[in-house]
Amino acid sequence: MSSIAIGVDVGGSHVSCVACDLSAKKTLEGTFSENDLDNQGTADEIIAVWSKTIKASIDKVGMENVSGIGFAMPGPFDYAKGIALFKGNNKKYENIYGLDVPQALRNAIGLRADFPIRFINDATAFALGEDWIGKNAGFKKSMAITLGTGFGSAFLSHSLPVVAGDEVPEFGCVWYLPFKDGNADDYFSTRGFLYRYFEQTGVQLNGVKELAELAISEPNAKALFADFGTQLGLFLSPYILKFGAESLVIGGNISYSFDLFKSQLHESFKNQGVEIHVAVSELKESAAMIGSAVLADENYFQQVKELLPLM
Repeated sequence: MSSIAIGVDVGGSHVSCVACDLSAKKTLEGTFSENDLDNQGTADEIIAVWSKTIKASIDKVGMENVSGIGFAMPGPFDYAKGIALFKGNNKKYENIYGLDVPQALRNAIGLRADFPIRFINDATAFALGEDWIGKNAGFKKSMAITLGTGFGSAFLSHSLPVVAGDEVPEFGCVWYLPFKDGNADDYFSTRGFLYRYFEQTGVQLNGVKELAELAISEPNAKALFADFGTQLGLFLSPYILKFGAESLVIGGNISYSFDLFKSQLHESFKNQGVEIHVAVSELKESAAMIGSAVLADENYFQQVKELLPLM
């Protein structure tokens, strides 16, 4: 059986994938493929872009050498069955609601009826990639977060997602938990950052990168990053302590500005009695592709598949 798998990351406006050698624990050079797409397109249009992107990576290694395809997919999604559950309030991919995605892709790419196409939450896929060959590798218990358009998170114990039980919040993520006047996703996301800057200055910025550039010389912007680090440490500490995480890896667009809130995060952890290895992802966007590719490993998938309905 081949150890090559295709890992796919579905974003709001693009899809990207890469071939991974699961035995060698590495991505294969020259196999990355990416395309933009309209998430308001028809089901046929969306599947056509996804399948074209996947096929471009498959063609680089040969279909006969590919053992499976794994998807890092945002929710809501039935990860066990591969059924899309996006509705109007998600403002993306509504036209594939109820679609059997594996069957649609097998038809579009020309795969046999039982060819493995598997799915996992995108934040969990990021955590798996970091655990496999990234900054959380070698730690028994870890947490991974993505800070960007949304606030993604996952807890791993011995390389398996922890999505239920006393050690973690329900669903094994923290975005929906109350914080300040809303929830954690409202605060620790791009829109939360930009809203707080707008509240203070009346200026509407386009992104956190712009805010980070201002922070070099503008006290308001600099103070917002400092506050972000302090508040992130305060919010995460009880969950890190309860779970016993040894390492935390941070990804997402906001992680590019880590130096602007690093010292405050460490200080906040220290004040809460948290001792943890903290690192910024070097794999970045490829972590989710790598993590989803691991689903093609049959032994690993047998361990993780019972957890998929809980995500």
